[in-house]
Amino acid sequence: MPQTPPFSAMFDSSGYNRNLYQSAEDSCGGLYYHDNNLLSGSLEALIQHLVPNVDYYPDRTYIFTFLLSSRLFMHPYELMAKVCHLCVEHQRLSDPSGDKNQIRKIAPKILQLLTEWTETFPYDFRDERMMRNLKDLAHRIASGEETYRKNVQQMIQCLIRKLAALSQYEEVLAKISSTSTDRLTLLKTKPQSIQRDIITVCSDPYTLAQQLTHIELERLNYIGPEEFVQAFVQKDPLDNDKSCYSERKKTRNLEAYVEWFNRLSYLVATEICMPVKKKHRARMIEYFIDVARECFNIGNFNSLMAIISGMNMSPVSRLKKTWAKVKTAKFDVLEHQMDPSSNFYNYRTALRGAAQRSLTAHSSREKIVIPFFSLLIKDIYFLNEGCANRLPNGHVNFEKFWELAKQVSEFMTWKQVECPFERDRKILQYLLTVPVFSEDALYLASYESEGPENHIEKDRWKSLRSSLLGRV
Repeated sequence: MPQTPPFSAMFDSSGYNRNLYQSAEDSCGGLYYHDNNLLSGSLEALIQHLVPNVDYYPDRTYIFTFLLSSRLFMHPYELMAKVCHLCVEHQRLSDPSGDKNQIRKIAPKILQLLTEWTETFPYDFRDERMMRNLKDLAHRIASGEETYRKNVQQMIQCLIRKLAALSQYEEVLAKISSTSTDRLTLLKTKPQSIQRDIITVCSDPYTLAQQLTHIELERLNYIGPEEFVQAFVQKDPLDNDKSCYSERKKTRNLEAYVEWFNRLSYLVATEICMPVKKKHRARMIEYFIDVARECFNIGNFNSLMAIISGMNMSPVSRLKKTWAKVKTAKFDVLEHQMDPSSNFYNYRTALRGAAQRSLTAHSSREKIVIPFFSLLIKDIYFLNEGCANRLPNGHVNFEKFWELAKQVSEFMTWKQVECPFERDRKILQYLLTVPVFSEDALYLASYESEGPENHIEKDRWKSLRSSLLGRV
């Protein structure tokens, strides 16, 4: 079997391995190269370039880049049908009298391509048509050789396990969202004395940062690389019929991760606004500053940013008497790290440092890199918007897709890290399911803690009291 390097080794600093794409059959077959780099090609030629033959196997960077970007032009099941057709026709897999020796040479390569596809983009195979084509081609390969039969079974079992784990994860997410209630409703039904807060559940900020990292890594792990591209699918100009994804965009896990960020921000704001006493609110702010600092040390930038954004929400930032009691020096340092000016220059520097540490890491703890996710999506969005998918001659702009694949492949390396910290079910349960205040309820709690400062705030307070509490 051809061996494939890990993701981190796939792309060199300039975007992709430079000398792998020129081969005798490609120099003229509808693919355009410059200095040995593949820059563009017709869709048909690029599909041909994906399919191995006896003398050729595509480089892993090309496989990943093309499988990632091709969905902007066609459904994965359409691509799979074409790949199967080319394999069967070109390699005469359908010919019972075909040269067994020839099939022995090509079978491991086709199997390797299918294995890479199922391992890297398993969610494509939730589509029945994909699964049918995969099984059909795999069966043709395996029919002659016992060795291949075992490999085919292994590949399909591994794929089915991944898809089962995904379904289970989606069920858990659905359960969590169906049980979530607004904290205010809970406060009305339960007296405040028996309300728990986060410090009673987990008094140690370091432990909380570690449990947040568990949630982050689990949710990251379930995001398929294709979701970054599917989030931006538009109509293909050469396909008058339909947008490539006229079905619902398949970006559920990416959306669930963004929702987690928002939940954590609101949870932080809720925990700070809820205590009646000023000293308790100040203690809560200091606690979250320590949690955020530990997240920074771990390399968990997403939780760090969610905590900072929760503390910067207006209902929290307006609590001037509370903030006066807080030692804010540590918070200022964190805010400086995540300062959005110069396109998040400070954060990007810290992220590069964490990514560098991850490459040379000796322990799982040093491998952790959890990027500020909304910014990662924004970067990919602007890369996608900034360049055309097709060139004026109708060729696919492959130069753009190398860059896109480079960004996504870095994310792929980070999402595969095992969380080294021990799980604490009680804390995880609290973080994922405890009710949080809505924005209106946050403002109400904030005004109840430190009264309105002007007429606008006073009017808002009155209307919130009457609409949320039924009081005037």
